[in-house]
Amino acid sequence: MTVIKLLLIIVAGIILIHQVVMRIVRRFWHFPAPAFISHVLDSKLRQRVQPPERLMKWSGIAEGMTVLDLGCGSGALTIPYARAVGQDGRVYALDIQPDMLALLAQKLAQPDNKGISNVLPIRASAEDLPFADNSLDVVCVTTVLYEIPDPQQALREIKRVLRVGGYLAISELFMDPDYRLKSTTIKLGLQAGFVLEEAFGNLWAYTVRFTRLEAI
Repeated sequence: MTVIKLLLIIVAGIILIHQVVMRIVRRFWHFPAPAFISHVLDSKLRQRVQPPERLMKWSGIAEGMTVLDLGCGSGALTIPYARAVGQDGRVYALDIQPDMLALLAQKLAQPDNKGISNVLPIRASAEDLPFADNSLDVVCVTTVLYEIPDPQQALREIKRVLRVGGYLAISELFMDPDYRLKSTTIKLGLQAGFVLEEAFGNLWAYTVRFTRLEAI
């Protein structure tokens, strides 16, 4: 066995052990992703497995839209979303943790991002969204839904604030300790009254796009 093969086996073993331990922990303790993992959320590896451009395409984001980045964290996707919707659009960056929103504020203050003025950071719970009924075009929930203590209540709130014909895009990544299968996400969305429009990706990384057809 070569040294490279041995190293690959060791790395794979570490990843497997990490996944098993984290999934056991998350099964019994639900809490938002801590701010210190922002370097993972912003990493080049994350951008490779969940490229913002691909997520935006799968989510149906277009220029001029009003988008909610629910559970935005440190803003790894917020800023690409803001550039995509343009000055005629708006991105609400919502997170329950002030430390995450502080990291987003630091990013927005960087020279490369100073021209971005269409991001509105909001500290709030996904279970009680501070938006009017039928007011959003797209709600993006990326590796967040299963962190929420009551995901069904969060989906009810999303349905309330999403306009008729708007999109709910739920994206998951296998490496996330709260990961659920695509079939589980589809079932949950349908139970909440959304209509499945399309599912993208694979076991490793996927996005399920729903739409809301009927008025509440």
